[in-house]
Amino acid sequence: MDDLQGIVHYQTEEYGSIRVKLAEVMDSRGITRNRLCKLTGTKYDVVTRYYKSRDVQMVDLNFFAKVCCVLDCRIEDLLEYQRHS
Repeated sequence: MDDLQGIVHYQTEEYGSIRVKLAEVMDSRGITRNRLCKLTGTKYDVVTRYYKSRDVQMVDLNFFAKVCCVLDCRIEDLLEYQRHS
């Protein structure tokens, strides 16, 4: 554990970000936002926020669990950590 660093003193830009890949998965499977809304019971604006990956500061794990179940995918198919250099 000596190679781990604390993040308390870092700014957000320094430790990386999470990229939402929902649009890529949906597009590759031919699933529309309307269809995903119906399959998951989620409001259109919620799906659109994740689809467009705008203003996503916190994720709803319940939403992503539903998406994983409906699309038969894994969470790492939908979210990706990107380290900033």
